[in-house]
Amino acid sequence: MLIIKKKIWPKYFEAVASGKKKYEFRLNDFDINEGDTLILEEWDPETKQYTGRKIEKRVAYVGKFKIDQSFWPEKDIREKGIQIISLE
Repeated sequence: MLIIKKKIWPKYFEAVASGKKKYEFRLNDFDINEGDTLILEEWDPETKQYTGRKIEKRVAYVGKFKIDQSFWPEKDIREKGIQIISLE
C-alpha cells in the first residue's frame, strides 16, 4: 500500500472535507491503486502556496481509461468537455 500526496484547490478541498465530493478526477500520470492512501493537500492557486490543510482518504476504486476517437469524437470532447459522475 502506497501513500500518495497531491495538491487540491480550496473549492474542491471543501467539497471533499464536507463529504459531498467522493471522487477525484486526475490525469493518469502517477501510479495509484485500491487500498492506497491519498493525501490531498490544499493549494491556493492565487498565492501558489499550500494552506496547511490536509485530508487523508483511502482509495476504494481506480478506473483508468484513455479517451480516444472511437469512444467520443475529439471535436465533441473539445467542445463539450467531459464529466465524472459520483453515485451513492
